[in-house]
Amino acid sequence: MSKLTEAQQILEALGLPKRQQNERSALTLLALCHLKESDKWKEAKKVNMSVVGNKENAKYEGIMRFIAAHYNKQYAENSRETIRRQTLHQFVQAGIVEHNPENPLLPTNSKDNHYRISDSALNVIRAFGTKNWNAEGKIFHKNVGSLKELYIKGRNLNMLPVKLTNGKELKFSLGKHNLVQIAIIKEFAARFAHGSDLLYVGDTANKDLYINLESLKLLNIHITEHNKLPDVILYDKKRNWLFLIEAVTSHGPISPKRIVELENMLKDCTAGKVYVSAFPDFKEFKKHTADIAWETEVWLMDFPDHLIHFNGDRFMGPR
Repeated sequence: MSKLTEAQQILEALGLPKRQQNERSALTLLALCHLKESDKWKEAKKVNMSVVGNKENAKYEGIMRFIAAHYNKQYAENSRETIRRQTLHQFVQAGIVEHNPENPLLPTNSKDNHYRISDSALNVIRAFGTKNWNAEGKIFHKNVGSLKELYIKGRNLNMLPVKLTNGKELKFSLGKHNLVQIAIIKEFAARFAHGSDLLYVGDTANKDLYINLESLKLLNIHITEHNKLPDVILYDKKRNWLFLIEAVTSHGPISPKRIVELENMLKDCTAGKVYVSAFPDFKEFKKHTADIAWETEVWLMDFPDHLIHFNGDRFMGPR
């Protein structure tokens, strides 16, 4: 029996859904265990690994590079999001993988993001094919369930709740970036996009925290896993204005390059587009002034009643 088939059996035993028992997920598990085809399961070990990895000066070995080197499976560079969202995210939820175990507060766009097999899962994996296999599996299901509940309770204590106008409550994880996003929804929208609907917002721990697919579809905005959506999208039905807002805490204002990307993505959308770069304060704003595109808006969390217009000859409105 091949290592790939055995890995799929382990994923099934660990309680992963069918969609996470596929080849991609099995190869990801093998990479995280640092096991080659000829290795034994008892040799599985905990290794910090990034999704892609970099051949030069890499802090963490890459899952995709390991798979290519030892299982002759080449994934395209843009497959990293599929692996992250359709495999690793579920691995973390199931308690078999830890995300950034040495620094849980790392933002999702950090180059140091990494994953590692959990101790509980490692005990089960090492027991595969031995007389202890069933016993370790039972221990895992008994203990990880309670550990997950404790983790969720602990995490929720540190969540930042935001109630939307439709009554839905969102819970953001802690972090500077999310504080700016919350301010956009609560402060910016109230002043400059009053009555608008939230169509999309991400979270440093959950890229698609809230997404209104029905409204996006009506606006002819087509979402795929490869879209690089702005941090916050608001829609003002009365004016037919679409606010495309980047929350900037380290990089990523509305630059000329970003506008080209978004215009291409939104080429079928007939709503007027308003581009906004949102900053926590002047200090962060000053770092990025050279990159901000003309005919866009700047909003500072510290001065919520004011906008800086990069337009020159007019006030805020669609380009």
